[in-house]
Amino acid sequence: MRLTFLGKESLPDQSPTLYATDRGTYVVQGWIVTDPTVLAGIAVGDDETLVRVPAKLLEHLAKDGLDGEVGNHVPPIVHVLQDGQYIVRGRRVLDPEALGQMHVPDDETCVEVARSAMAALLVGG
Repeated sequence: MRLTFLGKESLPDQSPTLYATDRGTYVVQGWIVTDPTVLAGIAVGDDETLVRVPAKLLEHLAKDGLDGEVGNHVPPIVHVLQDGQYIVRGRRVLDPEALGQMHVPDDETCVEVARSAMAALLVGG
């Protein structure tokens, strides 16, 4: 899977990142979700996982033609934290080619999400 970098929301040692893929999907890189309260309330399939990302990260979807603001909190957003960050559910990225194009710190992971699911989040575009 080939990745196209769309954007990053970084602080020192943190790198939530958004990529478009050559498969018509998106890869969302974010922090591993460890909060037991959040984890208890979300069903995750065997091939899925969760990432926590700043809401601002999804603004980079516009660089791939998905304009609008996130106004629908539906999957792949499965939880909104009190500070406004999103918990995003998707298929765990295991593809060696994709992972070779990324730098994923130990406290982060990444998920693949369908373009149609990302588009469903947006309003006003």
